[in-house]
Amino acid sequence: MVDVETPVAGSAEAAPGVQRAAVDAVNAKEARSLYEKRPRIHPRRVRGTFRRLKWGLMIVTLGIYYLTPWIRWDRGPDVPDQAVLIDLPGQRLYFFFIEIWPQEVYYLTGLLILAAIGLFLVTSVWGRAWCGYACPQTVWTDLFIVVERWIEGDRNARIRLDRARWGVAKLAKRAVKHTIWIIIGILTGGAWVFYFVDAPTLVGQLAAFDAPTYAYIFIGLLTSTTYLLGGLAREQVCIYMCPWPRIQAAMVDEHTLTVSYRGYRGEPRGPHKKGHSWEGRGDCVDCKQCVVVCPMGIDIRDGEQLECITCGLCLDACNNVMEKVGRPGGLIGYDTMANMATRAAGGGATRFRFLRPRTIIYLAILALVTAIMLAALLSRATLDISALADRNPLFVMLSDGSIRNGYEIKVQNKAREVRDFVLSTDGIASSAIDIVGGRSGATLTVPADSLRGFRVLVTVPMAELEDETTRFRFRIQEVGGEDSDDVRSQFHGPAR
Repeated sequence: MVDVETPVAGSAEAAPGVQRAAVDAVNAKEARSLYEKRPRIHPRRVRGTFRRLKWGLMIVTLGIYYLTPWIRWDRGPDVPDQAVLIDLPGQRLYFFFIEIWPQEVYYLTGLLILAAIGLFLVTSVWGRAWCGYACPQTVWTDLFIVVERWIEGDRNARIRLDRARWGVAKLAKRAVKHTIWIIIGILTGGAWVFYFVDAPTLVGQLAAFDAPTYAYIFIGLLTSTTYLLGGLAREQVCIYMCPWPRIQAAMVDEHTLTVSYRGYRGEPRGPHKKGHSWEGRGDCVDCKQCVVVCPMGIDIRDGEQLECITCGLCLDACNNVMEKVGRPGGLIGYDTMANMATRAAGGGATRFRFLRPRTIIYLAILALVTAIMLAALLSRATLDISALADRNPLFVMLSDGSIRNGYEIKVQNKAREVRDFVLSTDGIASSAIDIVGGRSGATLTVPADSLRGFRVLVTVPMAELEDETTRFRFRIQEVGGEDSDDVRSQFHGPAR
């Protein structure tokens, strides 16, 4: 609630009590806004550059989402041929020619860092461009509004339908609209599940009602959330549920491009009749077209607002009006606060600065993380070994006085063919290796593209041990090849 000091009787501030009346009006408006029902927002269709840009990005993003699971990628026999697949049973993530194992989760970490820093960079340059053009909430809301406009008409027709009594026509339109929304939700939920299971196989199972139970559960959950968030909640998700509008304020500065109303040119606003002079007034004709096309229902002329997603539709609407009244476009446009302040003070336009400390830092982090990931990917080995020593008992003393330790060796063969490896030790003398349940000698056979564990016993004469703990390495060498790897371990013996 707003509060002010009570003016002294007879003073200029107390004159007709205007100030107190204004405060009471503001307080009353705030109180109503806390309890009154939120009006439904029906954005009007608009044509223009930014609307075409949003159409194009919506088609591209939805196409990528729905079609990606159907792209095939030949990886050889006994390996999934789906280009993008999160194979939970096989514990792999396939992305075209890249195959990520569970222990390589750092690649996913790197991708998340790149996505986050990329979002910070975009926000610091173009404000909430992600929210306005590529956010899933925005894309699916646009799709749902397209369906609604196709069935119920444009803004005025939808408002009239909302106010109309329930009848056959209204019931039929609403039923068709919500049915299509639910179908979109089902397709959305199904497409997401396809990223975790082979898409053609799952489609056949779904059609025959023979799919796993979890598939129906997740499709149902994603259908309901898509229907709720894209069809019913819409802008309320951005205003009340999403944390990004609050966080992004830390990413922008006075040189960030945001959708802005150029008040220095538009004020004073008011209706304008054809043939009248434009002297002594601004270019804004107060037509409110920027308001009725806004999917968030705000008036951009009120300045920077939490709800604005910088989608640019108000730019198209205002430019269309300016063209009709014979004034130059750009009354609403992407501009910086620094330029707005300079122009309002009567100065010239300031140059947009893309390179500034925060963007340079973001670009440097992007370059560094990208270089690290590329280096790790290019130097990625097709062989990996790990060793876990027995903890109970640490060692066993044999009848001849020698000491034996047990180990669990795991060898990961990332190649597409079966390979044999020779296991040896480095750093411990006169050691003997025995593969439990294996062939004679220290040869390990690992199937293609798989991880295999081996029980290994290492025996060392007591005379060769100089301390209670001896550090050494297990080393594996491909038979008939150049691939090799090693891992550190310890050999335990009795106290000396």
